[in-house]
Amino acid sequence: MDTKIGSIDTCKLANGDMCSPPNGAISTIQNSVSPTVFNSPDSTLGRHLARRLVQIGINDVFSVPGDFNLTLLDHLIAEPGLNLIGCCNELNAGYAADGYARSRGVGACVVTFTVGGLSVLNAIAGAYSENLPVICIVGGPNSNDNGTNRILHHTIGLPDFSQELRCFQTVTCFQAVVNNLEDAHELIDTAISTALKESKPVYLSISCNLPAIPHPTFSREPVPFFLSPRLSNKLGLEAAVEAAAEFLNKAVKPVLVGGPKLRVATACDAFVELADDCGYALAVMPSAKGLVPEFHPHFIGTYWGAVSTSFCSEIVESADAYLFAGPIFNDYSSVGYSLLLKKEKAIIVNPDRVVIANGPAFGCILMKDFLKALAKRLKLNTTAYENYRRIFVPDGQPLKSKPKEPLRVNVLFQHIQKLLSSETAVIAETGDSWFNCQKLKLPMGCGYEFQMQYGSIGWSVGATLGYAQSVPEKRVIACIGDGSFQVTAQDVSTMLRCGQNSIIFLINNGGYTIEVEIHDGPYNVIKNWNYTGLIDAIHNGEGKCWTAKVQCEEELIEAIENATGPKKDCLCFIEVIVHKDDTSKELLEWGSRVSAANSRPPNPQ
Repeated sequence: MDTKIGSIDTCKLANGDMCSPPNGAISTIQNSVSPTVFNSPDSTLGRHLARRLVQIGINDVFSVPGDFNLTLLDHLIAEPGLNLIGCCNELNAGYAADGYARSRGVGACVVTFTVGGLSVLNAIAGAYSENLPVICIVGGPNSNDNGTNRILHHTIGLPDFSQELRCFQTVTCFQAVVNNLEDAHELIDTAISTALKESKPVYLSISCNLPAIPHPTFSREPVPFFLSPRLSNKLGLEAAVEAAAEFLNKAVKPVLVGGPKLRVATACDAFVELADDCGYALAVMPSAKGLVPEFHPHFIGTYWGAVSTSFCSEIVESADAYLFAGPIFNDYSSVGYSLLLKKEKAIIVNPDRVVIANGPAFGCILMKDFLKALAKRLKLNTTAYENYRRIFVPDGQPLKSKPKEPLRVNVLFQHIQKLLSSETAVIAETGDSWFNCQKLKLPMGCGYEFQMQYGSIGWSVGATLGYAQSVPEKRVIACIGDGSFQVTAQDVSTMLRCGQNSIIFLINNGGYTIEVEIHDGPYNVIKNWNYTGLIDAIHNGEGKCWTAKVQCEEELIEAIENATGPKKDCLCFIEVIVHKDDTSKELLEWGSRVSAANSRPPNPQ
C-alpha cells in the first residue's frame, strides 16, 4: 500500500516503516495553499532551503556548528516545522541522518567546510552503500574567496578549495557548490530532487555569506516538485515476464528470496503479493530483514548460506529455481563466497533489470512492475514450502540459567525477543548483534535496521538517534557491542537532549568479537570502561536517564521490568556483562569462512 510521509510518495515496508521514493517513481511535493509572496526577510536562500526540506518531509536536521555554517543555521532554525538537532560530532550527525532516512524516506545533516565535511564523509559513504537519500549540506567559504590565492582556515593550507568536493564526488550522486545567488535556486532544487530520484546522498555546499541575502528567486513559496516518473519498457516487460513465467512454471520446487534493494525499488508490497499468489517458499537475505513480513504464511527465514535460519538454506539451495529480488552478493552476505547457488537456476531481479539464468537479460524494467505482472502468470506451487514443513523442527530454548549464573548472550536475546511489538524497532550494530538479531522474530509493525553492506562500527549510536527522532511513537531497542560503542558514544548525550526513550543494550565482552572470529590478535582487546558510569556522567542530572549493570539473568529481568515499567519514559542504558568467548554459533561459522576468503593466496601471475 502506498503512503504519504511528509510530502513524498513512499512505500510502506512490511515492518511498518517507510521506504524512500523509488528510482523514477512519481514524487510530488504537495502544498495545500496557494504560493505566497514572502516579505523580504523570508526571501532568502537560507529560508528557501529550509522550506524545501520541510516540503520533502524532513522535520529534523542533524548538525554540528562551525563558523562557515552559522548564518545558515540561523535560517534553518527560523523555519516553522524544522528542528535543528546539534550532535557531538559530524560522524554521528551523518549516522543520525542515515537512521532518519531509513524511517522517514529522506534525511539531512549540516556541517562546516572541510573539517566538518571530511568528518561526515564516512557516514555519507555508508548511506550511499545502503541507497539512502541523505542531503549533506556544508557551509562553504565566502563567495569572494573563490578563485583567489587566499589560504583559509579549516583547509589543508592550499588556495584550492575543491578538495572536499572531490572527496564527495565518489560517495554522492550529485554535487552542487552554491557561490552566487543567480543559480542557487536551481542548484538547491536539483540537488534535492536528484537525491529523491536516485535514492542516494547528495552534497550541497553553500557559501557562508549567502544564506541571509534576499533574492527575487526566493520571493515566493517554492512551487511543488514533480519528479518525472521512470517507466518500464512495455515490450521488454512483457518479454521478461513471459520468459520468467516459463522458467518458473516448469520448476518443481521454486523459491523466492528477497534482497535489500527491495527498499530502493519500493517493491516490498509487490514482492509479498507475488508470494501470496504463487505459494512459493519465501526467504530473505540478511540485509533484507524487516522488508518482508515474517508472519507471512510461507516465510521460512533468513537465507545466509551456512549461517541461515534453521532449514532455510537446505530449501533454497535444493530448489530447482530461485527468484532473487534485489539481492546484493558480497563476501559478507555470501559467507566468504560459499553459497551453494547455481546461476542457471536463478532469476535475478534488480531495481531496473531482470536476468534469467544463463539466458536473456532485460533492461529498463522496474522491479515493482515486473513482480506485479509476474504474479498474474505463475501457477500455484507450494512444493518447496511443504518440503520445509516436513523437515522443520522448532528452535530449542537456551539452557535454563542456574541462580546467579553469569549471563549468556542467548539468554539475553531470549528476553529481548519478549520486548518486541508493533511499537518497537530494533537497531543492530555491526558485530555479533548481526547474528543474534537475525534470529529475532519480528512481529507485525516492528522496525528493523542494520548496516550490512558498509559495516561501519559505531554506526548504530547515531542511527538510533536519527531513527528514534523520526518515529517518536516507536521505542527503539539498540543492541551495541562495547567496541563499537567506544567509537561514537558521545551522542547518547543528544538522545537525552531530545527526550528519547530508547533502550540500549550495551554488550560488554571486552573487545571486537567479530574481528576475533575472523582473525584474532591483541589488537582486538579494548580498554574496559565503566559504561554505566559514563552514561551517568553524560546525563549529569539533565533529562530522563536510567542505567543498570547486569551480570546474571535475575538482574536482567529486573532491569527490563524497570525499563518497561517505571522508567519507560527514560532513556534506558543496560550494560550486559558477558564472557569474551560467548558468541553465536553463526558468528563462529561465518568468521571462519570470511577468514578463509580474506586469506586466499594471490593467483599465479
